[in-house]
Amino acid sequence: MSPVAPNPILQSQPLGPQWPTLDPFLFCAHHDDAYPAGNAERGPAVPLEGREMGSDFSGKDGWNMYHGDVVPGFPGHPHRGFETVTLVRKGLIDHADSLGAAARFGGGDVQWVTAGRGIQHSEMFPLLNTEKPNPLELFQIWLNLPAKNKMVVPHFTMLWNERIPRLVQQDDAGRTTTVTVVAGGLPGADAPLPPPPESWAAQANSDVAIWTLKLEPGARWTLPAARGAGTQRMLYFFAGAQLRIGDAEQRSHAALRMVAGQDWLLENTGPDAVECLLLQGRPIGEPVAQYGPFVMNTQQEIMQAMQDYRRTQFGGWPWDSSDPVHGDEARRFARYPGAAQDEVPEPAAG
Repeated sequence: MSPVAPNPILQSQPLGPQWPTLDPFLFCAHHDDAYPAGNAERGPAVPLEGREMGSDFSGKDGWNMYHGDVVPGFPGHPHRGFETVTLVRKGLIDHADSLGAAARFGGGDVQWVTAGRGIQHSEMFPLLNTEKPNPLELFQIWLNLPAKNKMVVPHFTMLWNERIPRLVQQDDAGRTTTVTVVAGGLPGADAPLPPPPESWAAQANSDVAIWTLKLEPGARWTLPAARGAGTQRMLYFFAGAQLRIGDAEQRSHAALRMVAGQDWLLENTGPDAVECLLLQGRPIGEPVAQYGPFVMNTQQEIMQAMQDYRRTQFGGWPWDSSDPVHGDEARRFARYPGAAQDEVPEPAAG
């Protein structure tokens, strides 16, 4: 009798609006909004009746206003004790924060913010195209901070699309797999851009990886084993029809908790491109106390966070409105207090 092949999937959960995560990650949301053409105020050029304005998560007509009243998005709100990593696949985000930083980014850019002891920020989705639709697709990932780093100084980082490493590999049949390396080294790819200095991802033994994978129909690619013995790995299969992992055939979109310490052959067995998000890391292994946008280790620390925010507003809000939009130009940029504007690199020729 031949031995039974090992199952690479420890647990499978269907994908909903918010995706299940494993320590050291706290939260993962996939926003995919088919926004219509924009108006002069950079909001939707269609009536907004039938939506619960200020908290619109209805998905009506394939898009949401979220907490925006005119422009979709998330007006100023606080965070403490963790990090946000925002990967924008389509569309643009206008960022503003209590540090005085501003940015417009999208089309593959990644923003990484260490909230630390406290920050306010807004994330608005300006609909700049007035003659055609404004699709928006992004992942927002919350990465926890260990207790010793929960009260560090906030930090704002932009990882521009043109600088983010990618591994483009063809299998024996000439079919291509592309892996975008936001964090965590991948053999064969250039070294990832550095995460914020106080991030769990900046620790040498954290084994944090954030990758996106795209496999052409029929493409085969071996997902390498995680380095750390205690690393936890989640593979989110969110686009495409069928994905084979080892001998396991996956025919529905799902969050797949993987056996992390072994190589696994991935094969797109369907007619369309397959896309996945991979999140992995060594668990922080500390108690988690959470109240909305505050993530600490104890309820007492949560109460302190609420008191501190009421007293200090985490540095205040230097903007004229809670939902600033940065003009009409489509150009990507980032401005930091006391520093020159961050220049977006020109796309490589070819």
